Amino acid sequence: MLVNLHIDNYALIEQLVIDMKPGLTIITGETGAGKTILLGALSLILGKRADTSVLRDPSRKCIVEGEFNIEAYDLESFFENNDIDYEPLTLIRREIGANGKSRSFINDTPVTLNKIRELGIKLVDIHSQHENLNMSNHEFQLNVIDHFAGLFEKRNEYQGVFEEYQSLHDQYHDLLKEAENSKADKDYWEFQLDELNKANLRPGEQQELEADLEQLNHAGEIKSGLTETIMALSEGESDAIRLINNAMGALQKIHAYYPKAEEIISRLDSASIELKDIARETELLNEKVSVDPSRQQFTEERLNTIYSLQKKHMVGSDSELIDIRHQLENRLDEMNSYDERLAKLENDLKTCKKRTIELAGKLSERRSGIFSEIESVIMQILHDLGMPNARFRIKNEIQEELGITGADKIEFLFSANKNSTLMEISRAASGGELSRLMLSIKSLLSDSTGLPTIILDEIDAGVSGEVADKVGKIIKRMAGKMQVINITHLPQVAVKGDHHYLVYKLDEKDKTNTKVKMLNPEERQQEIAKMLSGEELTTAALDNARELLKSQP
Repeated sequence: MLVNLHIDNYALIEQLVIDMKPGLTIITGETGAGKTILLGALSLILGKRADTSVLRDPSRKCIVEGEFNIEAYDLESFFENNDIDYEPLTLIRREIGANGKSRSFINDTPVTLNKIRELGIKLVDIHSQHENLNMSNHEFQLNVIDHFAGLFEKRNEYQGVFEEYQSLHDQYHDLLKEAENSKADKDYWEFQLDELNKANLRPGEQQELEADLEQLNHAGEIKSGLTETIMALSEGESDAIRLINNAMGALQKIHAYYPKAEEIISRLDSASIELKDIARETELLNEKVSVDPSRQQFTEERLNTIYSLQKKHMVGSDSELIDIRHQLENRLDEMNSYDERLAKLENDLKTCKKRTIELAGKLSERRSGIFSEIESVIMQILHDLGMPNARFRIKNEIQEELGITGADKIEFLFSANKNSTLMEISRAASGGELSRLMLSIKSLLSDSTGLPTIILDEIDAGVSGEVADKVGKIIKRMAGKMQVINITHLPQVAVKGDHHYLVYKLDEKDKTNTKVKMLNPEERQQEIAKMLSGEELTTAALDNARELLKSQP
């Protein structure tokens, strides 16, 4: 239940703290005093979107904080699943900055707006006046059925299977379309792959061929250079090796009486050995170099094949062409597997569809099984609310095409008068009748929703007199099962409250502030008297208010 509400810098509210109590809390006040503003502020911590228009003072942020006692409502799993500290007294806070940015917190842990909305729907049901118009909405009507029957767990199970079925359906048809489209491309891809396979490319081949062609183009120059080198080293009239040998011979003649020559002889001998090795290696290289026009032609043709393929596929290397070959192979393998994949998806789709139909059937069976009970309860409440001839029926059409909530199309039919035809609610009920019908539904659901708190915003609109007293009794009965906060203009309803708050405006300097105060017994009597007679209190109105309050159990 809601324990405390703190509002700062919201609309006409500068700062407000309200301590809420269990049972039935009544909120009254003149039209325009700010009762709806309270609901707007509370809606922020239940996940409603907001912008800077809610800021009373645009230069500072708005803060709304609610404290909820959630100890008895088995919500620990929500906190565990979302990595939020669980507290029996849980704080939900919302901040709207001057720049329009919003921040949300649960027990001081930053959370998304969706998270406080997810928690909020487990804590509070706000009935605003426009919700009466939603009664004709088939989704709202179905939710009433499922709440009363306790079907939301089963409905969530069905929705999970239904979404899986939709996903498989989309996958199957996407793959089928892909397979059909690919048939037109298959011949083209096979031709491209065949062309690349015939080219028989290997990594690094292009670089090797380009190097080979460079040598083949300059084979004569290379051979001439190598021959000249050989002549200079070992085969010329005065080649380097012969000259070194001559030098060593001259030193041999003097080394007996000039010992220092020995070191030079040794070094010249090493140089001679190295030059002979170079000469032999150069001769081998020279033997391998040849002017080979056929080899040159082959290399040029091979490179032209590679260059042509690169141009065709708009790449710059043989490795990229090899990658494209692998891609084409994979693509064609994938195409060849379409039949197998389609067969598997089709089988999965049939299995999932069968399960979806089965679960939808169980939902329909459970729903139709409690129609008569719901009809009976709502008609009894309507009779208690002064509509003895009211009739209420639930019509259901089983749809061939399943939807996210199953196969059922629920429609509430209503008639307020004897012998009149049952019709769709928006065509059959006046404003006051809609209010009583909605109150009947809320009363019905108060036994089954398990919500800690319900807020009723003038659900008693359009009724008066004896009916208003009966409305108050229904609301009072609801408050025996949950915390009920009721905004009302009817004294017959207001006197049923366990606690009574007055919302009023107060002019302070150049601003108007909305204030809220809990009324003591004397103040409450005066407020009830004003609701009976208007702003001018009369003795009769005060006496009447006193008697109304005394008559309450």
